[in-house]
Amino acid sequence: MTQEITSEASVESHRHDFRTYCIGGVLALMLTGIAFWLVAFGILAPFERLAAVAVLAVVQIVVHFRYFMHISWRSHRDDLQLILFTSLILFLMVAGTIWILYNLHGRMM
Repeated sequence: MTQEITSEASVESHRHDFRTYCIGGVLALMLTGIAFWLVAFGILAPFERLAAVAVLAVVQIVVHFRYFMHISWRSHRDDLQLILFTSLILFLMVAGTIWILYNLHGRMM
């Protein structure tokens, strides 16, 4: 009896995981397709196109966190805090590098 309940719960858990992976895969493909479509056909102005692709990239990051890594705003607070701190450090490194390179470019020209 206990084994039956455990196997039914396991099957339901696998179904739920498979369903979330399928939804995440479809959303990721759609977001990637939209970004390629915007760039390939040049529908928007260059700056608007860049902004749209940046927004699509952020949405795709959220989709990957939610559907593939199973990290949501309500659960896994430690994982979410680690990811946000890592993102902050990466942002500071990239922004600092761009600032320094821009300053050097201004001094060299």
